[in-house]
Amino acid sequence: MSRAEVKASASLASIFALRMLGLFLILPVFAVHAKTLPGGDNATLVGLAMGIYGLAQSFGQIPFGVASDKYGRKKIIVIGLLLFALGSFIAAGADNIYWVIIGRAIQGAGAISAAVTAFIADSTREEHRTKAMALVGGSIGLTFALSLIVSPLLYEWIGMGGIFGLTGALSLAAIAVVLWLVPSAPLVKAKRVAWSEILRNGQLMRLNYGVFALHMTQMAMFVVMPAALVKYAGLPVESHWKIYLPVVLASFALMLPPVFVGEKQGKMKQVLVAAVALLLIVQLGLLLTFSLEIIRWQWLVVLLLGFFIAFNVLEASQPSLVSRIAPPAAKGAALGVYNTMQALGLFCGGAVGGLLKQHVGAPSVFILGAAATLCWLIIASSMKNLPRRGQTSTTAAAA
Repeated sequence: MSRAEVKASASLASIFALRMLGLFLILPVFAVHAKTLPGGDNATLVGLAMGIYGLAQSFGQIPFGVASDKYGRKKIIVIGLLLFALGSFIAAGADNIYWVIIGRAIQGAGAISAAVTAFIADSTREEHRTKAMALVGGSIGLTFALSLIVSPLLYEWIGMGGIFGLTGALSLAAIAVVLWLVPSAPLVKAKRVAWSEILRNGQLMRLNYGVFALHMTQMAMFVVMPAALVKYAGLPVESHWKIYLPVVLASFALMLPPVFVGEKQGKMKQVLVAAVALLLIVQLGLLLTFSLEIIRWQWLVVLLLGFFIAFNVLEASQPSLVSRIAPPAAKGAALGVYNTMQALGLFCGGAVGGLLKQHVGAPSVFILGAAATLCWLIIASSMKNLPRRGQTSTTAAAA
C-alpha cells in the first residue's frame, strides 16, 4: 500500500473504531449499572437501551451512504459525529433508564459507517482494499476488546456518566481528524445505479444477512456474559480484563493468517464459511454450558476465544467483499444497506436478548444465536467463490 493509502485507511479506521466505541464501552458494565437507575431493574428496558443505538443506526445508514455518494464523504461524516457527540452528552447526564435510551438513540442517529467504509474504498486500489478493510475490521475488534478490558476500570474511576462524556469528547476530536488528517478522495463519476441492482444482488444479500446475524449474536451474548463471569468465575466487573485480554490477543494472532491467505489464494468463501461454522459451534457450546446445573467458567473462556476468532475474521473480510462486489458509483449505497443490517442486528440482539433472558432464561439467548448462525451457514455455503485480489469480480451479478 502507498503512504497515502495507509494514511487514509488508518485515520478512517480510527474514526470507525470511535463510532463503535460508543456502543462497545457500555457492554461489559451497563447491565450491572442499570440496576442503580430508576427502571433499570427491567431486563427488557436494559436490552432496549443497549440495542436502541443499532435501531437508530438502521434508519440512518442508507440515507447517509447515499448522501455521501452525492455530496462527499467528509461532510456527511462530520454531521454524523456531531449527532454522536450530542447523544453521548445526553446519556452522560441521564438519571433514569429512559434518558439513557434517548441519548443512545441520538448517538445511533450519527450513522457514518457506510460513508467511512465507502471513503476507504475510494482511497485504496482494489488489490489493497482487503488490507484496508482488514484494518477497519481489526479496529472494530480491537475497540471491542479494549472496551471489554478498560470499561470496568473506567466505570470504577469515572462512572457511567463519565464514560458517555468521554465518548462524546472523543467524537468531537474525531471531527478534527476528518477535516485535517484524512486525505480527500474524489467522488466516482459514473452513471446512476438503480436500487434494484443493489437489492437484488444475491451475493450482497448473503453478506447483508451475515452482518445482521453476527451482530445480533454478539449483542445478545453480552446481555448474558458479564453477569455470568461475575457469578461463575467469581470475578467482579473491574477484573474481567484478566479474561478478556489474553483471549482477545490470542484471537488476533489466530485470525490474521486465514484472512490474508484466503484472500491471496482466492479462497475467501472457504474462510468465511469456516468462521461462520465456528460461530455456530460457539453458540451451541454456550447453550450446552448454560443448560448444565454446574457451569465451569473455564469453558466460558474457551468459548469466548472461539467467538472472538470468528468475529474478527468476519469483521475483517465482509466489508471488503461488499466494496468489491458493489457497483463503483454505488459503494456508499451498498455499504449503507450492509450497515443498516448490522445496526438492525445490534438492536435485535440487545432488545430480544434482554427479553429472552428476563422471561425465558439465559439458554434461550444462545438458541437465538444458534438459529441465526445456522441459517447464515446455509446461506454462506451457496455463495459463489470470490476471485483473487486484482482480478475482475464475477460475483457482482445476482446469484
